[in-house]
Amino acid sequence: MLEDIRKPSLEKERAILIGIYGAETPRWLAEEYLEELDLLADTAGANTVEKILQNRPHPDPTTYIGKGKLNQLKQITTDFKADILIFDDDLSSTQVRNIEKTTGVKVLDRSGLILDIFASRAKTAASKTQVELAQLQYLLPRLTRFWTHLSRQKGGIGTKGPGETQIETDRRLIGKRISTLKDKLEKLDKQRTTQRKGREESTRVALVGYTNAGKSTLMNTLTETDVLAEDRLFATLDSTVRKLDLENHSVLLSDTVGFIRKLPHNLIESFKSTLDEVREADVLLHVVDASSRLVDDYIEVVENTLKELGIEKKRKITVFNKIDRLDPNVLIDLRKQHPDALFISAFRGIGLLKLKERLENLIEEDYVRFAYNVPMSHYKAVAFLHEVANVSREHFEGNHVTVEGTTSKEDRSRFESMLSEIEMVNE
Repeated sequence: MLEDIRKPSLEKERAILIGIYGAETPRWLAEEYLEELDLLADTAGANTVEKILQNRPHPDPTTYIGKGKLNQLKQITTDFKADILIFDDDLSSTQVRNIEKTTGVKVLDRSGLILDIFASRAKTAASKTQVELAQLQYLLPRLTRFWTHLSRQKGGIGTKGPGETQIETDRRLIGKRISTLKDKLEKLDKQRTTQRKGREESTRVALVGYTNAGKSTLMNTLTETDVLAEDRLFATLDSTVRKLDLENHSVLLSDTVGFIRKLPHNLIESFKSTLDEVREADVLLHVVDASSRLVDDYIEVVENTLKELGIEKKRKITVFNKIDRLDPNVLIDLRKQHPDALFISAFRGIGLLKLKERLENLIEEDYVRFAYNVPMSHYKAVAFLHEVANVSREHFEGNHVTVEGTTSKEDRSRFESMLSEIEMVNE
């Protein structure tokens, strides 16, 4: 279990955010990235006091921003009385050691910050185990520098993790702990698989999207429930499943952890069991924050993450959310660029009827009409049809019953297999 290794300060830490821009990343885009980093820092509990951008084609291998800029950063850190420096890219152990030695304050990179947020927001046994595993895998190559400066820290962001003495004593203990956590996740995954088996007869719809796109708000509005929904990044870590009643069908709607740019690979690997709700869904609802300037980037991040999970070809409905925040002309342009998408406001309840209709039509594509004349002795097969199908007509004549209606192609196959097995036994 993750525990704070130092008692956290009651006051917010003062953070300076640092990034670079150049030919590949123009300044305006780097500024947007720092805005997102600011949101991450706020979610972690820090107060951003300054943002710094350095014009460089590539990060400096020893200092990230160059020795001259690093000396300036030392003075800026003193002037703003900063407690922590947060960088928008991942840093090597050498970079962290040099920056800390020069500035004298704690240094955290983007992955470390995201992992810290996950550590503070993990509530269930599964998510706590997943986060601890990701943190240990992140810390392992950084051990040479991490524990040398930790004794000087007073806690706060970046220090929520496994106990200090365990890791200092023997590096092999981390490897052993990682193996233990992987075994634990495997057991938890088997439990989750058992739980999901009870839901196999229902159509499953998963909400996916960039973090803070409004997935939880959409789930609350559609299902009239109260899943945690905050205007913060990573409000949801554990998957939540709720029943959604449509006009002719009921589906199971699941809300899962949001994706983000440069999401640490170890975190994706660790959370794959949680993301099984996405992998095993019949339909994906890709929720997009239409009000963001980086809407195209966010779509690309989600598509790439789905590809990494091997589910990019699943049936998908793209839903642009937060249209109540849009200029009408921007909305017109978005509709032209994405003619097959839906445009809604989950908060205002705009466009939800069309979303339900689109979802129902997509589900109907899986449904087929049937008419079976079944011997009365095959009552188990008839009972199965009543359980999984929409039976529109049932007529009894002699020793047979005629059953008509609609069902999914999968349930039709299951029924016909059941019928064949019964007939084989009777023979």
